[in-house]
Parts: sequence; C-alpha cells; structure tokens
Amino acid sequence: MEIGMTQHIDTAVIGGGQAGLSASWHLKKAGREHLVLDRGKPGDTWRNRWDSFCLVTPNEMCRLPGFPYDGDEPDGFMLRDEIVSYVERFAESFDPPYKQGVEVRRLIPSDDGARFSLDTSLGVLNADNVIVAVGTHQRPNIPNWSNKFSDDIFQLHTHDYRNAAQLPAGGVLVVGSGQSGCQVVEDLLGEGRDVHLCVGKAGRLPRRYRGREILEWLRETGLFKMPVDEHPAGREIRFKPNIHLSGRDGGHTIDLRQLAQDGVKLHGRLIDVDGYQVSFANDLAKNLDAIDKDCRERLEKIDGFIEENGIEAPEDNSQPIAWRPNPEPTILDLKGSGIHSVIYATGFRFNFRWIDLPILDDRGYPHYDRGVTDTPGLYFLGLHWLYTAGSGLFFDVGRDAEYVVEHLCRQSR
Repeated sequence: MEIGMTQHIDTAVIGGGQAGLSASWHLKKAGREHLVLDRGKPGDTWRNRWDSFCLVTPNEMCRLPGFPYDGDEPDGFMLRDEIVSYVERFAESFDPPYKQGVEVRRLIPSDDGARFSLDTSLGVLNADNVIVAVGTHQRPNIPNWSNKFSDDIFQLHTHDYRNAAQLPAGGVLVVGSGQSGCQVVEDLLGEGRDVHLCVGKAGRLPRRYRGREILEWLRETGLFKMPVDEHPAGREIRFKPNIHLSGRDGGHTIDLRQLAQDGVKLHGRLIDVDGYQVSFANDLAKNLDAIDKDCRERLEKIDGFIEENGIEAPEDNSQPIAWRPNPEPTILDLKGSGIHSVIYATGFRFNFRWIDLPILDDRGYPHYDRGVTDTPGLYFLGLHWLYTAGSGLFFDVGRDAEYVVEHLCRQSR
C-alpha cells in the first residue's frame, strides 16, 4: 500500500521494531487489514548500538510470536548483528504489510470518517485503530550542564557510541552507571583506556546464583509474571533504570566495586562542570551501599522461595567485595587527569507530544492499562514495564501484542 494521498485503513501500526512487528504478526493472523509504518527499517533499534553490544537476557528468552530463538546457543547471549538478523528473519517469516522510511509527524482525531488521522512524511493516512509501538528511547538525554565543558573535550551519548576508536586518545569519563554505562566502561577497559565512572543508583544482581542463571530465578519466583500494579514501586518502575548485568563473553556479573578493583575510578553523581573542572556529589559510598543492600534483599527473596518450595540448590559462598572509596573524590581536573572524552550513559527522553489526543499525563507519558487507552482504538506496545518486566523485551512483547490485538478485534466487532 502506497501513501500518496488521504487514504483510509483499518489499523495503522506506528513503529516497526519487535513490538510493531509482533502486533503485525497477530493482526495478520486475525485477518485484520493494517500497515506498519517505520521511520527506519527492521532491526534499526539494535543496528544502531555499539559494536560489542550483546543481549543481557539469554537467547532462549527471545520468543517473538511464532519465531522463538532457533540457534544452537540457548544459554548464550546474541551479539548486536545476531540480534539484527533475528529481527529481520522474524519479519521475513510472515511478510508483514510494512512501509519503511515513513515518519509519523502527528496523530489527531479524524474528521473524514475514521477515528484517527496520521500526518506522515508521505501524506495523510486515516485509520480506525492505531497501535503506537515506538518505545521510549526517542531522544538521547543530554544533561543541561554539558555546554559547560571546555570546547576541546569530546562529548558523545551512548546512542552514538560505536567503539573506542571514535574517541580521541586518553582517558574517558562515563556519566551514568546503568546497564549501558557499565557495558561501555567494560568495552573501554578492554581497549586499555583509563576510565572514570559517575555512579548513580541503578541496582545489580549476580549473573548466576545458587547454581542457576539469575533470570531463571526471577522467572520462577514470578517476577516476570507480576503485573506492574503489583510491583512494590508501582508504575514508577517504568521510569527506573535496569539492573547491571552483562551477556558479554558468555555472561557475567557487573559489580561496581569489582570495576574499581580493575582500575576504573569511581565518582559520585556529577553535579557541575566548569571547563576542565568537574564536581561530584559526596554520595559514592552511599550509592554503592544502597546498591549492595538492594542486591541482598533481592537474593534473600530468592533464598526464601528456595526454602519454601524445597528446591535443591547449592548454597552461595561468594564473598562481597570490600572495596570502598578512601577518600571519596568530589573534584576531578579533566586536563590534569588526561581525560579528553565524556560519554553520556544518561538514558533517553520519551516524546509522545506528537499525539494530539487526551491521553498524556503531566510528564507527557500516555495513560493506558496493559496497552489499552481510554481513547477507543488507540493502543501502546513495547514500553518498559507496559504490563510486566518482559513487556519491553523479546520475552513478553508478543504476549502483550496478542492481548492488544484481541482487544482491538473485540471492540471493533
């Protein structure tokens, strides 16, 4: 289907990543006319990651609709190009009605016999139903003090990071210790770079615990089935960073104290910049202790589950790493320390303001219940903790898509 003039379609799917393609798979199975609009092409979300990027969830958790992982390393972790191939092959497996290179600029109510009107880069499309599957990684979040660095300090967001060769010679300051930040730190360490890391509050878990992959325990204890409204943090969990884990080299634990022992210079939260002078909050030890406490509490829940269910599992005899900052550095002179680059691992900002419908809250995030909004015919998919911990992953995005499409079909009838 070409978009060249105002046309009418039953369902428009905005976004052609794993969420949009999963919706298309279920729409096609249900016999619903639809069109997937993608500003890129299948796999772009993963294609644009750094060279050494790999999944942090085991391959066997890749379960797109009708297309579970089909390789020979179910306990392994797919590398970037393998992930791209997996998404591309998923699309090829069912030949979705797909239009690439299309940007949807505005979504408004239609006055032309349909519920919605989509203003796109190729023209106007009217639709009775719309599934928004664009995710929340839309705009790199660059701190507002970034313009205070000296002009000769090279700055880059992880969105644009590919490898250490992009950076000028010398040390690197990584701002943000979430999953992406820690993996980039390991990448830089592997290239022999002198690395400094600003530590936040993102938690961690061991890669393996009591004889099993940690995500196996999380699944068995019910975390991956827990609806967002039953989570202790409630819907605010949608805006929290993921725990530290790595799938690199077969999968391993990321512990900030271990990184410090490996040579990474840890700092507290970055609070100000003045040319080459960087100021940190005096909260490094506090953040490290909070991360350790959160990890212990999570593991104690697993221990309780093991005991309650009489599961045979070896005891964990690992010892905590005792490294502590002494003294805690709060000022860093970039020039004096040989640091010429700053990488922002500060996450992304979502942007749903192009949706001109009464569905956004004060922060601009959509109201929905398991992807279903109060506006008939409008749905969301693929968001972090949309319904469960797996909603934004290959693991459960297909289940969410099935629920949304079934709801769409029911209300249409």
